[in-house]
Amino acid sequence: MKVDVYKRPDRGGRFSYLAVPEGRPIPEEATNTDWETAEHNIDLDENNEPVHGLSADDALQQISAKGYAISSVNNKIRIGPNI
Repeated sequence: MKVDVYKRPDRGGRFSYLAVPEGRPIPEEATNTDWETAEHNIDLDENNEPVHGLSADDALQQISAKGYAISSVNNKIRIGPNI
């Protein structure tokens, strides 16, 4: 499945990521946060590495259930000098 990935900053220099099926808008219940584009047209495949902390299996289950996937607290990605 192809997805578009968005990010938002969290505390401690970490980011949360949101994946939606390619070309679809961010669902209304998730638009209350300032998401910015991280990547477009990403292949979310079970045989590929996780995308920004989103494993394909978990992300596909979330997308099936609610139309989008969001990284969990345990999978927050730190971007900064202390990577």
